[in-house]
Amino acid sequence: MNKSELIEAIVAKADLSKKDAEAALNATVEAIKEALKAGEKVQLVGFGTFAVKERAARTGMNPKTKEKITIEASKVPTFAAGKALKDAIQ
Repeated sequence: MNKSELIEAIVAKADLSKKDAEAALNATVEAIKEALKAGEKVQLVGFGTFAVKERAARTGMNPKTKEKITIEASKVPTFAAGKALKDAIQ
């Protein structure tokens, strides 16, 4: 399912106009991004938790040249599915 298909599903389930459904989805995604950027967790009970995980700097290898390289520390978004979501897809 892509974004436009998700918007169509929201229109069908929430009885919203396509414009309102797209605005609601965009606002939700932006709110999650802003919270993660601020270092906060976003927990949606019954769905899952979005969080930011920090990766430490490490040494890697360029597979082409076999040269050792340093990979910088970084922050990556993570998602942990909640129990209700896990149960729903089984």
